[in-house]
Amino acid sequence: MENRYVYKDQDISVDVLMKIEDVVTKIAARESKNFDTTYDDFLNSKTYRVLQNTNTLLWAESAEFIVDEYYRELGG
Repeated sequence: MENRYVYKDQDISVDVLMKIEDVVTKIAARESKNFDTTYDDFLNSKTYRVLQNTNTLLWAESAEFIVDEYYRELGG
C-alpha cells in the first residue's frame, strides 16, 4: 500500500480510504460528475490535505460532514 494512515499506532488506512471513496461518491452524485473527475478535484482540495493528517481527526467525521467542509472550502 502506497499511503498508510496511522492514528495512535493503529493503522486506519482502510477506514480513511473508505471514507474518501464515500465522500467522492457523494460529491460526484451531487454534481452529476463521474467518480474519476470528482476524485481528481477532491485530491487537489485543502479538505483532502486536512483529511490526510490523521491528527486533525477529520477522518473520524461522517462523510456528509466532510462533504460540507469541501463545499465550505469552495465557498458554496
